[in-house]
Amino acid sequence: MCFGSCARCIGYKLLILALLSIVANILLYFPNGETRFASEHHLGKYVECLHGILGGGFLVLIPAAVFIGLHNDDCCGCFGHEDCGKSCAMLSSVLAAFIGILGSGYCIIISALGLSQGPYCFTHLERNWIYPFSESSGGYLFEYNKWSKCQEPQNIVQWNVTLFSILLVLGGIEFILCFIQIINGILGGLCGLCCICACC
Repeated sequence: MCFGSCARCIGYKLLILALLSIVANILLYFPNGETRFASEHHLGKYVECLHGILGGGFLVLIPAAVFIGLHNDDCCGCFGHEDCGKSCAMLSSVLAAFIGILGSGYCIIISALGLSQGPYCFTHLERNWIYPFSESSGGYLFEYNKWSKCQEPQNIVQWNVTLFSILLVLGGIEFILCFIQIINGILGGLCGLCCICACC
């Protein structure tokens, strides 16, 4: 298998991961499938950062499209050498991979901050919309008995923890795949497209 095929394989994986990130981020906007909390602006600040839509989503779709297109690169080469043109294309994929690393890195950071701060919810104790777990630095994740502090939206702690965790994992996998493509692109550019790559 050549470096171009390896890039294409990574591209398809990134495409699926990016679409999953977009879906997970959209679900964060609608706790329990209800739209009223979004329309009433009762969402946490990290939910509104679009880290799954922009970061893990669209910014990862760009390198995914580039990597998928590399396999079918019909560049005639430079100075009459076909391998030179293909090598240049592989090296240019490194730039696209850096865009993916930025997007996935943003997704990872915001997801971690969202998990650390906890959900924005209505509590009967305070009679107001607050971040009841913001002082725990993520400790609430292991104190299930305190999750009942949030009365509205129902099950918001489980909802946020699940979706932020999914986005954290998706962003991490995207980051690793983009990093692999940086190495693959450099090796493909230096060695040409006809060497062995065993990443798929």
